[in-house]
Amino acid sequence: MANHKSALKRHRQSLKRRARNRISKTRIKNTVKVVREAVEAKDVAKAQEALKDVMSILDKAARKKVIHQRQAQRRVARLQLAINKIAE
Repeated sequence: MANHKSALKRHRQSLKRRARNRISKTRIKNTVKVVREAVEAKDVAKAQEALKDVMSILDKAARKKVIHQRQAQRRVARLQLAINKIAE
């Protein structure tokens, strides 16, 4: 464990950030799972509604630097592609 005052503060900050990032990543996983389940059930309307939530959550996570901006865009693009395939 660190002994310097600044190092102790940095450790406390890292724990707070880790907790916040874990919450955000869990939220991403759960909402993406809803979209994927709707796609498997071939429910286009439900999948598109859930995708709106996912886009919002991914954009927010990318803005907060929880995930990379391109990763957020890639995930949205792949989910949209899956929805488009079942919509045909």
